Amino acid sequence: MRKNIKLTAFAAASAALALGLTACGSSSDPSSSTKADGGKTDESKALVIAASPSPHADILNFVKDKLAAKAGLKLEVKEFTDYVLPNTATEQGQVDGNYFQHKPYLDDFNKKNGTHIVPVVNVHLEPLGLYSKKVKALSDIKAGQTIAVPNDTTNEGRALQLLAANKLITLKEGVGTGAKLSDITDKKGLEFKELEAATVPRALNDVDAAIINGNYAIEANLSPAKDALILEKAEGNPYANFLAVKDGNQNDPRVQKLAKLLNSDEVKKFIEEKYQGSVIPAFGAPAAS
Repeated sequence: MRKNIKLTAFAAASAALALGLTACGSSSDPSSSTKADGGKTDESKALVIAASPSPHADILNFVKDKLAAKAGLKLEVKEFTDYVLPNTATEQGQVDGNYFQHKPYLDDFNKKNGTHIVPVVNVHLEPLGLYSKKVKALSDIKAGQTIAVPNDTTNEGRALQLLAANKLITLKEGVGTGAKLSDITDKKGLEFKELEAATVPRALNDVDAAIINGNYAIEANLSPAKDALILEKAEGNPYANFLAVKDGNQNDPRVQKLAKLLNSDEVKKFIEEKYQGSVIPAFGAPAAS
């Protein structure tokens, strides 16, 4: 995963946030609200959210520019280009929350890293897709060809399930979203190359096809709705992306304001018009905890 972080004065901002959180613990400002951990939240402070550049930061910036002021919310968006740092920054208090991931990934991350990140509200779904610069149709995928897949636990399992659903491979019975290459019982002559999710689009010229996460496909100027040979179905999909915070901060009034705005009719319309089916609103109920 790339470690480039689009942060301005990251260390200074982190220190300022830590100082702000310490100072507001003894604040008597009536605009402050009690947090779950007994501290205080100054509602006049900007809510800082880490996000992948697209579509997450795009959606957050729409909220920031068009909706936040009217709702009395100061919102700051920090862009990260990998799938690790947004959670560690949230856990450490360097940001107030993040918006980049789905529940299976978060569950796996918390388990492996001892973090305490929790979902707040679902926002959208990015259908995972199979892309190629060398073949034009699914029927052109043949034995001897190589398919690149994301190498993180949940997205690799998700990728293999997509391939199995389209009869490109056969998996062991009962294998779920945690499927691994070793769970393939019939590769049908295909070879697989495991890569970090962020780097998969750049490998398209070197492999015959690749499973690419929706946000990285968009960043690579691919249209999931138009360019994918196969695409995940939205119905019953467990991979909705959501706003997340460190456990205990769910009731921060600023977080609640942002959650409401992210599930607004205005955001739904923005997603539908901007992404034309490549990103799908996933409103309706709070994300499972």
